[in-house]
Amino acid sequence: MKATAPVAAKKEHVRNIHGDKVIDNYYWMYDFFGKGPDSTKVVDYLKAENSYLDQVMAGTKQFQADLFTEMKSRIKEKDESVPVFKNGYFYYSRTEDGKQYYKYCRKKGNLNAPEEILLDADKMAEGHAYFAATGFSVSEDNRYLAFGQDLVSRRQYTIHIKDLQTGQMLPDAIENTEGSAVWANDNKTIFYTAKNPVTLLSEKIMRHAMGTDPKKDALVYEEKDKSNYIGIDKSKNDKFIFIVSQATMSSEWRMIDASKANSAFTVFSPRMKDVLYTVVPLADRFLILTNKDDAKNFKLMECPLGTTSATAWKEVIPVRKDVLLQSVEEFRDFIVLNERKDGLVKLRVRSLKDKSEHYIDFGEPAYSANFGANPEYNSVSLRYNYTSLTTPSSTYDYDMSTKVKTLKKQQEVLGGYDPKDYVTERLYATAKDGTKVPISIVYKKGFKKDGNAPLLLYGYGSYGASMDATFGSTRLTLLNRGFAFAIAHIRGGQEMGRLWYENGKLMKKINTFTDFIDCGEFLVREKYTSKQHLYAHGGSAGGLLMGAVVNMAPDLWHGVIAQVPFVDVVNTMLDESIPLTTNEFDEWGNPKNKDAYFYMKSYSPYENVQKKNYPNILVTTGLHDSQVQYFEPAKWVAKLRDMKTDQNMLLLHVNMEFGHGGASGRFDYLKDMALNWAFLFTLEGIAK
Repeated sequence: MKATAPVAAKKEHVRNIHGDKVIDNYYWMYDFFGKGPDSTKVVDYLKAENSYLDQVMAGTKQFQADLFTEMKSRIKEKDESVPVFKNGYFYYSRTEDGKQYYKYCRKKGNLNAPEEILLDADKMAEGHAYFAATGFSVSEDNRYLAFGQDLVSRRQYTIHIKDLQTGQMLPDAIENTEGSAVWANDNKTIFYTAKNPVTLLSEKIMRHAMGTDPKKDALVYEEKDKSNYIGIDKSKNDKFIFIVSQATMSSEWRMIDASKANSAFTVFSPRMKDVLYTVVPLADRFLILTNKDDAKNFKLMECPLGTTSATAWKEVIPVRKDVLLQSVEEFRDFIVLNERKDGLVKLRVRSLKDKSEHYIDFGEPAYSANFGANPEYNSVSLRYNYTSLTTPSSTYDYDMSTKVKTLKKQQEVLGGYDPKDYVTERLYATAKDGTKVPISIVYKKGFKKDGNAPLLLYGYGSYGASMDATFGSTRLTLLNRGFAFAIAHIRGGQEMGRLWYENGKLMKKINTFTDFIDCGEFLVREKYTSKQHLYAHGGSAGGLLMGAVVNMAPDLWHGVIAQVPFVDVVNTMLDESIPLTTNEFDEWGNPKNKDAYFYMKSYSPYENVQKKNYPNILVTTGLHDSQVQYFEPAKWVAKLRDMKTDQNMLLLHVNMEFGHGGASGRFDYLKDMALNWAFLFTLEGIAK
């Protein structure tokens, strides 16, 4: 019997702003967390969508189980991270056969010392559908561990403190935080970021004295600008504690001496319009990474320890048009600059003694390289991570004095993976305005460019987040069945510099979507695939991308996977009670501004669903998602069902226990991957 798709009830809701009257028939789906009169109907509808998906995909149930087993079999179950040295101890995590979580451990002095298990997440997760621990921070005397714990998947962490000497958890339990704590040098005071319980915005920096009632914690800073994120951090040399307040276009730092926990924070340099800055303390001065004075791609400046105002900043490395200066890793005798040129990361090592410089060589056409964990200020060794579309994640230690790099570990892919069996290319599509848009692509040898092969095109394109070419063992499941996989490095990311980001945000956001469409058309034109075999994939803000491109070019894609998609842009940005909304005004605009409102409305996927044919679409969400609320994809699917004129698949999978990041276990996420791949394989007629 053919499955019947659920039909969502319609309840007229009128939005009237800027003289624009819009009827939203599915606005009632907002009503869950408020526990209002429609909350039961919301849950019933979401369950009906899950039931419909189960019926439609019933024939793939065993195939999904096989795909899960296949992907899981590539993962080494008993494994251990590369140890990181800090303050006399080597820290690492390890996993055990059949276990979903981790054991966080350390050894004193050397790796042959007895193991000390700091946290056993496998044991702590027992009885919980979801478990996450984050923000591990050890006191200066190495005795106490502070960490955040989330049992719901809304990223509202409770901070706990463990006495590592006795093995006992202290009664201190600080709720509704960002999860990370920073220790003052007195070994009894921590600073943390408290969240607004409704909007989930990082709102206050609090000071807690160990052993006291968290309800009496001291407020040391409150952010009044709701467009700013705030956080607390400690310098690598352990001399300073910083409060960082940052929006998309401006930032402000405050600091105290880490040895004076109860002192008042002072402003490093007052926030300036359209000026971002990051502070990096050295032994004798501060380095400042900033875009001040219209340095679009950022420059490096410095100032004395005692005179931090922007008027005292002096240029060390000037801005360059073709190089984005992304970050700085500091050591006693060296600094390492993370730069991006031609869409690729370069690591530039500079001696603080003689100012000599050199770059680390990577040797592949498309890759990802970034700083690893480098907590030890006095080290001469740089830990960095490297991967590419064919090279599994690799951890290197690089001796900055001798220029010798040592591979400490490469992700082991079980089952006989050989990178020589796969080919990677760097391509460039030409956008409608003449801009060259990079594409990274990988496929198995034997792949024929005759237009008959399936290809999955991935994109994100927001927040200046660069989607570099990285390895994924789950992707082998696609490649080994004839798929090519490609990443479109579209505007809105920062792959090609700061302007690449600025030309894909606010009133230029449309470039993100047209770039992705142009990349898809290029791959069809060059016969890497055809419209009958081209698929698109994106999540969160990349899910917005998916919603936009199926409206703008519905016949280009045979199928689309939209994970936790941000598709109801106008309504979400109008509602400042929704988590993260006010932080996003510099990214999308504030719809209370007429021009921003109508521009957002012109591309918002939910607003632009029309009576026409759409491709096959799989949408996923989580009921407890704090980043993109469940009602956005639910409303979008309901409206698509009502409006679309085709017979293609439209499926909504709602994880009723998890949030934005999906399942917390080491292997549970593979079930969602199996569903995604089964959806694609069904469309391609691949049954095993």
